[in-house]
Amino acid sequence: MQRRTWISALALGALVALGGCSTPKVTDYAAQRPVLDMREYFNGTLDAYGVFTDRSGAVVKRFTVVMDCSWNGNEGVLDEAFTYSDGTHQRRVWRLTAQADGRFVGRADDVVGQAQGQQSGNAFQWAYTLSLPVDGRVIEVQFDDWMYLMDERVMLNRAAMSKFGVRLGDVT
Repeated sequence: MQRRTWISALALGALVALGGCSTPKVTDYAAQRPVLDMREYFNGTLDAYGVFTDRSGAVVKRFTVVMDCSWNGNEGVLDEAFTYSDGTHQRRVWRLTAQADGRFVGRADDVVGQAQGQQSGNAFQWAYTLSLPVDGRVIEVQFDDWMYLMDERVMLNRAAMSKFGVRLGDVT
């Protein structure tokens, strides 16, 4: 009986500890400045630089992106041209729709279904599933993609990539 009580207490303690851990919500950044306006920031030609790191933090691949962005009312196009450190190239064309309350939906040819996003304060958070070519096959991975406007010219972006809830790495 004592063993069962001890295991129950241990399990309850673990649940309480985990309950205190919560993931950030984009609305947590509502008071942060400067305020991000997606249609203003993603307009014209933008250059981006990044790395993909595996679970251990090792850089697996570096890349550059040239984005041509335009908006017509609530409809936006972000045409991304990637060049990777191994010499490969990739193109992704996002078609975004701005909705109420800072929400956005997006589609791209390699996105499964629809990306869902929300902007608040200086932050934007996307969630989507991407069909990713890996070693001659295509796998579907989930992205939890966060962007933070630092000033009118600089945005930092970090995306956690996972499959079946297991973190595969990060894109920064």
